[in-house]
Amino acid sequence: MTFGGPGAHFGTAMGVTPGGLGKRAAARFIDWIIAAVVGGILFWLLNKSAGTPEWVNILPGAGFGFLYFLGFETTTGSTPGKKLLGLHVNGSGGAAKPSIKESAFRNAYMLLNLVPCIGGVLWFFAALAIAVTVGSSPAKQGWHDRFADGTQVVEES
Repeated sequence: MTFGGPGAHFGTAMGVTPGGLGKRAAARFIDWIIAAVVGGILFWLLNKSAGTPEWVNILPGAGFGFLYFLGFETTTGSTPGKKLLGLHVNGSGGAAKPSIKESAFRNAYMLLNLVPCIGGVLWFFAALAIAVTVGSSPAKQGWHDRFADGTQVVEES
């Protein structure tokens, strides 16, 4: 994994328009709603069928969101929210979609919610840093895109 210099895959590929911060944030919000509804139903069913304590059902929730983004990005290149708003995630070097490793690295910050007591705060600051780095990057790549070896959210053509 590189963070700059020779071998880095940062920047905009020829002929693509980077997805802007506003559209990306709106797509993420739509995806959170979808993931929350689906995850809520699944974990409610888990609680009713397995009789697990409610606090146990909260634990996989953060992991579910991570798997939601990982699954959609690696199979289609777009989550439902991104698809609805005309966005697509390219893999490193302009690949049609991110690899499992790239998507896992790109979305790893979501797992900060699993850290007891301070996870939500850690997640908030990681998300804030993503917004700042996307907004300040000419290629509209956040730190999480660079951490994933140069993934990029682009407008679908």
